[in-house]
Amino acid sequence: MSPILKVKNLVKNFGSTEVLKDINISIESGDFLVLVGPSGCGKSTLLNCIAGLEPISAGEVFIDGRNMTDVSPKDRDIAMVFQSYALYPTMSVAKNITFGMKVRGVDTETQKRKLAEVARQLQIEPELNRRPGQLSGGQRQRVAMGRALVRDPKLFLFDEPLSNLDAKLRVEMRTEIKRLHHDLGASMVYVTHDQIEAMTLATTIVVMKSGVIQQIGTPAEIYGRPQNLFVADFMGSPAMNLIKAKATKNGAGTKIEISRENSAPLILTDTQNTNLPENVILGLRPEDIAEASMRSGPQVQTATCLVDIVEPAGADTYVMSKLGGKEVTARLHAETGAQPGQLLEFAFDLGKVSYFEPETGQRLN
Repeated sequence: MSPILKVKNLVKNFGSTEVLKDINISIESGDFLVLVGPSGCGKSTLLNCIAGLEPISAGEVFIDGRNMTDVSPKDRDIAMVFQSYALYPTMSVAKNITFGMKVRGVDTETQKRKLAEVARQLQIEPELNRRPGQLSGGQRQRVAMGRALVRDPKLFLFDEPLSNLDAKLRVEMRTEIKRLHHDLGASMVYVTHDQIEAMTLATTIVVMKSGVIQQIGTPAEIYGRPQNLFVADFMGSPAMNLIKAKATKNGAGTKIEISRENSAPLILTDTQNTNLPENVILGLRPEDIAEASMRSGPQVQTATCLVDIVEPAGADTYVMSKLGGKEVTARLHAETGAQPGQLLEFAFDLGKVSYFEPETGQRLN
């Protein structure tokens, strides 16, 4: 069975500037692919190349096994939902949703049936006779999604559809899109700069930087085993702690030495990773650093550190200590009694550690 989307060796140039460099992506039917990265990384350009809105400089795009590289957007069997809702202000919600079907010559009964289906799915039945100007931002985005859903395309393409919404509405719409994907079993490609959106929505994430794919994987793979320093730092909130360290072979394990201001270096022993270069960047997620009394296990190492900053955040409290010349964040329980200036015994879970080569930024373990 052919992948629902295959992007092969895609290159996109604007004049002499190469904005997409040898892009290769393949997803199966029913997958939810999220393209994520900072502004200017090329993710929206890549989506437009898939849609046919931007001609590509080299490479090929296949949708459901068909080469669509030179096929016009209207013939690619795709539907797009944009950041701007692009609704017709003088038409009712119902007419906005059915307009595309009317233009394509779909019979009236089918239009009515599909309109009723998507209105129910998106919970906009009471709004069908209203105009876009009478709707909230969230309702307008639902109408834009409804217009795409009635097409029943091979591929849905979303270009930062939630970025114009406030934080609470974004969470609600994120849940709505996740539910729609589950209910419809539809194939979706979704662009966002929000790594939390990427983690919560995707079955597959593509992390991009400067027109180059940095890593492709499931949310668990991207979060747990980032392949380079950029992915480690970009994916996660708070970001992964990335600490300069020195590694020395020490019997059956590796001594990990981390400098500290005005005190002796922090010494940890890693018994799993025994083939490291001398200079490494040690990566640990904030949740993998805990109070010593709350964490135990064969790979857990404890050490006393000076608390620098305490940030209560509802269910969690973030506690910072200076290690390796930078602030290192631990995610502790809200009930922690940690105070700035206090010496606190931390547990470092080296079973979850990532190591990176300082010069190339590539993962070592």
